[in-house]
Amino acid sequence: GEIDGVEQLTRYLERMDLDPDVKPVRGIFVAQSIKPQARVLAEARGIECVEVDYDELRGIQSDELRLF
Repeated sequence: GEIDGVEQLTRYLERMDLDPDVKPVRGIFVAQSIKPQARVLAEARGIECVEVDYDELRGIQSDELRLF
C-alpha cells in the first residue's frame, strides 16, 4: 500500500460521495503491507488502514511457527 493507492481510493470515494443513493461512503485501505507515509495520508483523510496476509485469506498455511 503506497501513496498512489491512497490517492486512487480518495478519488473513488469522492466520486461515490456525489451519488445521493450511496452517500455517505467510507473507505478502508487494505494491503499486504502499508508504507508509513501512505498510512499517515490515509488516516488524515479519514480512511481506515488494514494490513492482511493474502496467503491466509486464500487458506494457504504458512510454514512459520505461530503462537496463535
